[in-house]
Amino acid sequence: MSGDRGFRLRLRPRWPRQARSTILHALSLARGALLAATDRVTTSVHLEHAVALLREELRIKDARMERVPPRHRPHYPAVERLAILELRAARGWSAAQTAERCFITEATVASWMMRLDEDGRSALVQTPEPVNRFPDLVTHIVWRLKVLCPAMGTARIAAVLSRAGLHLGRTTVRRMLKRRPRGVAPIATVWNERRIRSSRPNHIWLVDLTTVPTLAGF
Repeated sequence: MSGDRGFRLRLRPRWPRQARSTILHALSLARGALLAATDRVTTSVHLEHAVALLREELRIKDARMERVPPRHRPHYPAVERLAILELRAARGWSAAQTAERCFITEATVASWMMRLDEDGRSALVQTPEPVNRFPDLVTHIVWRLKVLCPAMGTARIAAVLSRAGLHLGRTTVRRMLKRRPRGVAPIATVWNERRIRSSRPNHIWLVDLTTVPTLAGF
């Protein structure tokens, strides 16, 4: 700390050997500070923090996959192929962007798109469960809309489907979301918040118990 004349930090001998553990301790301390300041930190800050951590997690996993030669990378199963194409449609990716994100080639993406309508167990792209009834197809679409677009409510989902010629009521959409089909991924929520609404005066009473750190303890 030579830049600050009033502050000198004495480093222990062989301190570089403890540099990596020091980094982890600093990050753990930062997490504790963020949790301790929950009441003073806005929801947007928490969401930004969660997104940053998810991006770093994906970067680490992507770096591992990039080191594997393309011919030796594991193949996506039929259900995951459809999930990739669904994600592509929701994100508006091109074939090149999809190939880059999922570590495949543009020709592979084109092949999946051309063989979407194949039927049977040997189909290249498949739904988690066979869609033999029209209600099963609608339920799958509703669930994937909610998973890939979690900000959409029941009214917005119904409005989007009505533009495609499929007219559903909000109650129907809500009923479909309560019954998750087998094999369909659950709806991911970034920030869980229980909303309490009061319909009349003295309807709901709340008690807040907060621990405050002092010299004598909490």
